[in-house]
Amino acid sequence: MKSANQQARAIRAAAIFQRKAISQGEIAKFVGASQGQISRLLSGKLRRASRLFEEIFLYAERIESRVSEDMVRVNDDLVGALKETRDGCAEHAKAFAAATRSLSSLRLLG
Repeated sequence: MKSANQQARAIRAAAIFQRKAISQGEIAKFVGASQGQISRLLSGKLRRASRLFEEIFLYAERIESRVSEDMVRVNDDLVGALKETRDGCAEHAKAFAAATRSLSSLRLLG
């Protein structure tokens, strides 16, 4: 893995999947990858982060937080803020992902 942060994210995702009894095969099917790729990612054996790594980690976070799409849709403040600021560019997508991860870590502290 490229950084200690990515290694920590891989370990956290693996722990979430284990707690929820979700197999690597199920994860692979959900994200459209092989079980071997999932195994390497969750063990931290890749040299760099990838789109697949990010997708797997976000899937783990979604499972852990139990926030449904419906819950987001009915949150008018959140939807309004996103509509006002997001223009669809990749930079905004990365910024929103970083902000979401930061908020998630605050939840763990509280």
